[in-house]
Amino acid sequence: MKHIDKKSLEKAYNLFETGDIDRFEIGTTKGLQEIHRYLFKDLYDFAGEIREYNISKGGFRFANSLYLNEALAKIEEMPENTFEEIIAKYVEMNVAHPFSEGNGRTMRIWLDMILKKQIKKVINWQFVDKTLYLQAMERSPINDLEIRTLLSVNLTNEINNREIIFKGIEQSYYYEGYEKEE
Repeated sequence: MKHIDKKSLEKAYNLFETGDIDRFEIGTTKGLQEIHRYLFKDLYDFAGEIREYNISKGGFRFANSLYLNEALAKIEEMPENTFEEIIAKYVEMNVAHPFSEGNGRTMRIWLDMILKKQIKKVINWQFVDKTLYLQAMERSPINDLEIRTLLSVNLTNEINNREIIFKGIEQSYYYEGYEKEE
């Protein structure tokens, strides 16, 4: 386990506490970049910048950097009118993995903002099991039914509940292998 970068965790809380999140575009690459820059500008010099080299994780190669901008433009055009369409868009953005680091934490906030705007719900991440989530995301490029099912049972209409938002942020860091320092 890695210890949480307190600065980016505080930034994630701040994003919602200050209402800054409400100034970002929802469902766009630009909005995703704005979230990433906000969270990581004090940590990475590439914060908010689309990567220019290839990356992989656990043997899975994310979108080739040569075609990344085209892929992001296509993802941006994807519909987001239903829960199913929103999850399909989230899965495609995960395959793109546009940043060198911090994709998961950024994309989960991005996903919740789309859900909040389009269907007036967010995911109560604190009840989404880490192992099941990571397995479902790993298989999602082939079939997104598993991730859709896992997330749909954890939807809530408490879209402005501070505890749900903050517990979700903490869970997001936990998914990435971070733990709180005691």
